Amino acid sequence: MSKHLISMIIISVASISVLIGCSSDNPINSNSATDEQSVESSDTATPAAPINDIDWSLVATDETPIERADYDYPFAIDSQNVQDYADYFDVDNATAQHNLTVGMASNEPLSKILDQLGASYTSHELTDDENMTLIIHTTPSINASSYDYVFDGDYAKGLTLPIEIVPDGVKNQDGADSHEEI
Repeated sequence: MSKHLISMIIISVASISVLIGCSSDNPINSNSATDEQSVESSDTATPAAPINDIDWSLVATDETPIERADYDYPFAIDSQNVQDYADYFDVDNATAQHNLTVGMASNEPLSKILDQLGASYTSHELTDDENMTLIIHTTPSINASSYDYVFDGDYAKGLTLPIEIVPDGVKNQDGADSHEEI
């Protein structure tokens, strides 16, 4: 108990010393020119301008795209998951197999884009058609653009996901994407 109390007293004294600036190098009532310059520069500093365009170079990978037909998918084309997806979204099994894989890996590019968008992001969705696309809805302050992202993570390495930035301010209800009905 006494060791614990002594440790807390030492930490408290050290903390107070830091707070009140006890060191001889930094007296409490310092009015040095450096301190005044710091205050002046912080008063006139210009806030960072919000982005208007996605910097796709921050999203890009060095991975070479692979043809869909040449990819070794983690889901067998005749598996129950693939068949259920194909039936529900009225697509063929090859499209279902591709969409399941790309859909599960879609957070890879999404997180890179969200890092840039900040508060300008409103929602996103994945289409469930032959050409699955990640659509990211933003505030009108972001310019519309598109990009073909090539996955470099192990799960979908080499597959391509088209991405569209749509500055329409659309927010999906309850944060759900286009798979909401499943």
